[in-house]
Amino acid sequence: MIRGFIYKKSNHEAILLFREMCESLVQPDEFTFPSVLKACSKLGAQSEGEQIHARIVKSGFGSDGYIENTLIHMYASSGDLEVARKVFDKMSHRHVMSWNSMLAGYAKNELWDEVVKLFRKMLELGCEFDEVTMISVLPACGRVADLELETGKWVHFYIKKKKMKLTVTLGTALIDFYSKCGLVESSIEVFNKMSMRNVFSWTALIQGLASNGQGKKALEYFKLMQQNNVVPNDVTFIGVLSACSHAGLVDEGRKYFLSMSNDYDIEPRIEHYGCMVDIFGRAGLIEEAYEFIQNMPIQPNAVVWRTLLASCRVHKKVEIGEESLKNIIKLDQPHSGDYILLSKLYSSIGRDDDALRVRNQMKENGIRKAPGCSLIELDGVMYEFFAEDKGNPNSMEIYNATEDMMRKIKSAGYVPNTADARLDAEEDYHKEASVSHHSEKLAIAYGLIKTAPGTTIRISKNLRVCTDCHNATKIISKVFKREIVVRDRNRFHHFKEGSCSCNDYW
Repeated sequence: MIRGFIYKKSNHEAILLFREMCESLVQPDEFTFPSVLKACSKLGAQSEGEQIHARIVKSGFGSDGYIENTLIHMYASSGDLEVARKVFDKMSHRHVMSWNSMLAGYAKNELWDEVVKLFRKMLELGCEFDEVTMISVLPACGRVADLELETGKWVHFYIKKKKMKLTVTLGTALIDFYSKCGLVESSIEVFNKMSMRNVFSWTALIQGLASNGQGKKALEYFKLMQQNNVVPNDVTFIGVLSACSHAGLVDEGRKYFLSMSNDYDIEPRIEHYGCMVDIFGRAGLIEEAYEFIQNMPIQPNAVVWRTLLASCRVHKKVEIGEESLKNIIKLDQPHSGDYILLSKLYSSIGRDDDALRVRNQMKENGIRKAPGCSLIELDGVMYEFFAEDKGNPNSMEIYNATEDMMRKIKSAGYVPNTADARLDAEEDYHKEASVSHHSEKLAIAYGLIKTAPGTTIRISKNLRVCTDCHNATKIISKVFKREIVVRDRNRFHHFKEGSCSCNDYW
């Protein structure tokens, strides 16, 4: 009866029936407990689950593997990962289901580092794993991008070696992983090998192409998706509109935005409106973007105004930029990036006093700029770089390599943008030194001397790439004949032969 209620999604009735069973002095067994724990998981009823856990221990079923697996799932589903891990660690024998439940719990709560750590422990112990394991691990590798690129590639190699069927779920997870690591060709390869695809598979590929600056190719796949009679969803259209933005296709963006409601009965969400603002802003239609926000049928959020502010910085539209920051402050706790965008906007038109005023306002409000940090993985070891950091044990080697790199790109036409120097650098020499020691430049220089010629260099950065580093990296890619992939806070930049996939807009 309890199982029947759960099958019919009457989970509350299942728990009530379990209570009636206990009150009737009928002793639950090893089949009863997992069933009622599943009902607790689906309802998020942790309190009732804890009471059942106590009864399990008293009844002598505390070491039953199947019950322990269900307990892990119940606690992980409720977000109590500490207790779930305690149950997991106490298990005398762990089945693949035990590992999967723990991995899924970490993944659901976006604890990606924990997912990877636990998976590595599985590998060390020689544990078997299955498709469910992969579906938790691959998103974790993708979320931390270059940090776990090799782990994700190894997972794909294992899938091929074991000749595991590339199901819709597993294939989609692989597409998403490669896209989030900037490996779009690998995403397309997986997509083409899938025997079956659903709307999520198509959407993952379209979004991946768009976020990696391949907007036109993303729209080609969207048209192919329509030809295959796969109905897009609201998330698909976020990818499509992002693709229009990256490709500078304003008219197509308008057409697809209207198509959502007219052709597919999809009500636009705030994310879709944000994409439209980005489309107008990237094309330099700042006034139209501002008017679009004013006429939105829903309240614009801080993200929409931040999108407009970023466009104002690129196209030097001061008044609308100032208005954007005011609205951000009204709607949200502003962060350093908001003030820095406006400050750089002022600097770009020669209003240095206003730029300094905005920076001082930021300090007065207790908002500190997060230090720039870039990561590069070499031979399975992660190297971390901070702007002007001298604490690295290899700092002399790194700075020598950086100076050599800067000399070579200057000969190729690089001119430092000292507007991106730290505020306390007053002399031109100090300003130039400041921008040349930004974290991504240090990481790229280290990658140049530690990898073979022609090897792609992959960098992850915690902040938006500054104008000077963007200009410098374009020239580095040409001078040193390297492809350089930089994942910043907002998007991927693929630098190759002196150009970037973002078309100099980010």
